[in-house]
Amino acid sequence: MRATIYRHELRARFRSVIIWSVAVGAIVFLFSSLFPGFASQAAALKQMFDRFPPALLQAFGMQNTDLSTVLGFYGFVFVFVQLCLAIQAGNYGFGLVSIEEAELTADFLLSKPVSRARVMTGKLLAAVTSLAITNLVVWAVSFLSLGLFNGGRPYDAGTLVLVLSSGMIFQVFFLGVGLLISLAVRRVRSVTPFSLALGFGMYFLSAFSSVLSEVKLEYITPFKHFDPAAIVRNATLDTRFVLPNVAVSILAVAVSYGLYIRRDIQAVS
Repeated sequence: MRATIYRHELRARFRSVIIWSVAVGAIVFLFSSLFPGFASQAAALKQMFDRFPPALLQAFGMQNTDLSTVLGFYGFVFVFVQLCLAIQAGNYGFGLVSIEEAELTADFLLSKPVSRARVMTGKLLAAVTSLAITNLVVWAVSFLSLGLFNGGRPYDAGTLVLVLSSGMIFQVFFLGVGLLISLAVRRVRSVTPFSLALGFGMYFLSAFSSVLSEVKLEYITPFKHFDPAAIVRNATLDTRFVLPNVAVSILAVAVSYGLYIRRDIQAVS
C-alpha cells in the first residue's frame, strides 16, 4: 500500500516536477551563458562594484566574490537557483497533507487499511524523489553550461560538486519545515503564499545577517548554511552550519509524524 501511495504521489506531482526542472535549468543555462561577457569586463565590473555601498554588497553576498572566475560567477548565480529550490521544496512540504485536507479527500485515504505513518512515509518519499529529479536536472545543466560557456577558463569540478550537493540538503530543510508548519496550523488553504513567505523570508534574513554581521541570524537561515560564495571560496561545506541544518530537518520531519498521527481529519459531511 505504501508503494501505491508513493506512485500516486509521484504521478500527481509529475507535471510540477517537469515545470520546476525546466525553469531552474533554464535559469542556470541563461545566466551561465552571460559569463564570457562578465569575464571579459572584469576590470570594469570591479570598478563598478567598488562604487557600491559595502552594505549592499554584503546583502547580496558579493563582497568577496570574483565574477571573473567560473565558480565565482556560478556561486553568484546559484543564490537565485537556491531561492527557486526553496520555493519548490516549500510548496511540496506545505502541500504534502494540507491539499487533501483542503479538498476533503484525506478521510478517504485514511479509511484504507494502512497506518498514518505509512501514508506519511509514502508521501515523503515521493516528495524527496521529486526534489531529487529537479536536482539531477540542475546538476546536468550546470556541468553542460559551464562546459559550453567557461570561456577557456579552468575551474575545480570538485568544488562545483560541493555547491551542487548542497542543493538537496537545502531543499530537505524547506520540505521538512514546510510540512511541520502545515501541520501546526489549523488549515493551509493555499500553499503558494506560505512557500513564498518561507523562501523569501529566509533569503532576506540571510541578507540582514550579512548587513548587520549578526552571527546568531546565520544559524537560522539555510541561505547562510549553504552560502555558494563561501563554499567556492573555502572549497568545503561549513559543518558548524550544515550539522544544525540537518538536525532541524530531521527534527521537523519527526515532529510532523507525531502531529499527523494525532491529527483530527475533517470528514466529508
